Amino acid sequence: MMGCSEIAKSFEIIIAARFIVGICAGLSSNVVPMYLGELAPKNLRGALGIVPQLFITIGILCAQVIGIRQILGNNTGWPLMLGLTGIPAAIELILLPFFPESPRYMLIQRGDEKTAKKALQRLRGWDNVEAELTEMRLEEQSERAEGHLSVLSLLSQRSLRWQLVSVIVMNMGQQLSGVNAIYYYANSIYGSAGVDENNIQYVTVGTGAVNVVMTIVAVFIVEASGRRLLLLCGFGICCGACVLLTVALNFQESITWMSYISIACIIIYVIGHAIGPSPIPYVVTTEMFRQSARPAAFMVAGSVHWLSNFTVGLVFPFLEEGLGSYSFIIFSFICLVTLVYIWFVVPETKNKTFLEICQMFSKRNKVEISLGYGDLSLKGSRESLEDRVKVTAF
Repeated sequence: MMGCSEIAKSFEIIIAARFIVGICAGLSSNVVPMYLGELAPKNLRGALGIVPQLFITIGILCAQVIGIRQILGNNTGWPLMLGLTGIPAAIELILLPFFPESPRYMLIQRGDEKTAKKALQRLRGWDNVEAELTEMRLEEQSERAEGHLSVLSLLSQRSLRWQLVSVIVMNMGQQLSGVNAIYYYANSIYGSAGVDENNIQYVTVGTGAVNVVMTIVAVFIVEASGRRLLLLCGFGICCGACVLLTVALNFQESITWMSYISIACIIIYVIGHAIGPSPIPYVVTTEMFRQSARPAAFMVAGSVHWLSNFTVGLVFPFLEEGLGSYSFIIFSFICLVTLVYIWFVVPETKNKTFLEICQMFSKRNKVEISLGYGDLSLKGSRESLEDRVKVTAF
């Protein structure tokens, strides 16, 4: 539709197509991390959970490259540039029917253990998956009384209160930390630093490449460093970069080399956001909730994510007009508040089962989680795949 809009001489087609693409983006940004989190063994859950964000950054970089004026970012090439988004969608349509359904979904929500076992054997590549099935049965037994939770019932569940608050805080912090504002400001900062107007697009591509590289780094270190450390480091770096950027922007007219400090601040901010605030909230949202509550939790997290994104896009131009460079102090404060909350509330979830993570929160929620299922014990479920096969993110 977007590719044919110029031939049809209709901007309304672009609006309608963007609406459809928006629905796809909203669905996939929630479903893909949830699906991968349910498929992954616990020792690779963090790495696989970051992969969707990695490919988002790769997509942004590809768009920046083909959007260069000498390629397709011009009066004649833009319909083709917009139309190219149909290619990955077509690939998805061809490949997705061959994907297995989530074993957790099949066993816990559908009660189909045979299909769940078959899918798990296919995913792992070996027949003995009894340890993981036992852990799933434990989770199913522990939440049997709750049933499938809607968003309204999730909001009223005392046993999930702090998990829900944590997910909301992290997703708000992710977007309200000013990442879109940084990109909004980037071109003017590059121009003030003396970068030629025709070359700013190449510097922007370089910033996108840094984003991709640091997200790849996050994939490889998340299982070693843990989620909490990456979140704390990421928000700390973003906070410091925003403060320093405010100082640099205020002095760059009187001190010539300050404009280079501004560019460095943007790159440092992108690095900080790429290793923690951008990818980790999706991982933690998957890990903090058991099967029955996870879809509703992702609905809340996704809504908060996109509403915060919309708010920054709507409010920042007015902030920038009223406060100028001091608007980044607001973003630094949000980063600091989020960091403090994570420090005091969010536990490390690395290499834990979903049930173990729920038990970690049970004390803060002042509830007790019953394991049930007679002779099944949490200790028995800890028998993991890595006992037989040492698997790394690589």
